[in-house]
Amino acid sequence: MDSVSVRRTFSPNPHHRSISSPSSSLRTRGPTSAFIPYHPPLLLRLLIFFFASGIVLGLTVFSSTYEHQPEPEPDREPIIRSDHRPDKLGMTQLNHVPEQKLIIVVTPTYNRAAQAYFLHRLAQTLRLVPPPLLWIVVETGSKTSSETASILRRSGVMYRHISCKQTSGEVKDRGVHQRNKALDLIEHHRLEGIVYFSDDDNIYSLELFDRLREIRGFGTWPVAMLTHDKSKAILEGPVCKNGQIIGWHTNEKSKRLRRFHVDMSGFAFNSTMLWDPDKRVHLAWNTIRQLDTVKEGFQETTFIQQLVEDETQMEAVPSDCAKIMNWHLHLDYRDVVYPTGWHLRNNLQPVVPLKL
Repeated sequence: MDSVSVRRTFSPNPHHRSISSPSSSLRTRGPTSAFIPYHPPLLLRLLIFFFASGIVLGLTVFSSTYEHQPEPEPDREPIIRSDHRPDKLGMTQLNHVPEQKLIIVVTPTYNRAAQAYFLHRLAQTLRLVPPPLLWIVVETGSKTSSETASILRRSGVMYRHISCKQTSGEVKDRGVHQRNKALDLIEHHRLEGIVYFSDDDNIYSLELFDRLREIRGFGTWPVAMLTHDKSKAILEGPVCKNGQIIGWHTNEKSKRLRRFHVDMSGFAFNSTMLWDPDKRVHLAWNTIRQLDTVKEGFQETTFIQQLVEDETQMEAVPSDCAKIMNWHLHLDYRDVVYPTGWHLRNNLQPVVPLKL
């Protein structure tokens, strides 16, 4: 085999050597010369090493954290009180519960010995009723009294305090004009809700106000009461069967001539019936108000006759009318002497003095 000689040319000056290109050098070496691999600088290799190590370490930590993360607990049902009325937290969480109807409680009141006691007792009941509730207190006289206003401000109930100048000469008709004053306010401002006439001297259960929100148009129920002479307790109101009113129960012979035997605190109605003819069937009256020209005991039935025509347009509350939810006691303290503003100007004299 012929030998191949490689001829190298030396320059006379060693500082001026000719450098041949890599391609020419490879061609010169022939087929026996090997390919020289490219090695990146040390700094670049360190960057690549740390970048790859960071990716591996990050994936390892993320996988470990995800595997040991506890599963979220399922949503708990809201806590409901034992009386089946949700608290504020429960009402916020129960998104499917429809908005409650507004209850409009109308209370006529006047200056007497037990007025503060009656208003305090009724306020303590109303503040336990779930909102919304509006308490319209109508006081006799040309202006409202500071004593009543103080009680209402501390009641914790949303209220409206107004006065009624128009009064009847007889005390038995006192509440008629006051209730009409409240009806004027409700109709003027178009307050939509369930209107209930609640005298301050009556006693009411919380269930009654829960039942009021079930009324669509006009609802009625039986009321327990004392006779005027306080000799016995009687019942007055509807007799129901399968949700229908089939008759009336009353113990007073003087009231048997009435069309509807209902106490003033034994019915409630939708306020839209005052101004919307489509909400009531009876269209004989343009303005629905209580009448002060009828004799005592007939204000209820003459007012109800403006709202409905017969028992088929009434709702039994509850459906069987078998629960007594409020009591009318006919309490009266007209002749009791009490200090003005409930403040004693002079100290009391001791009846039984202490022996010093």
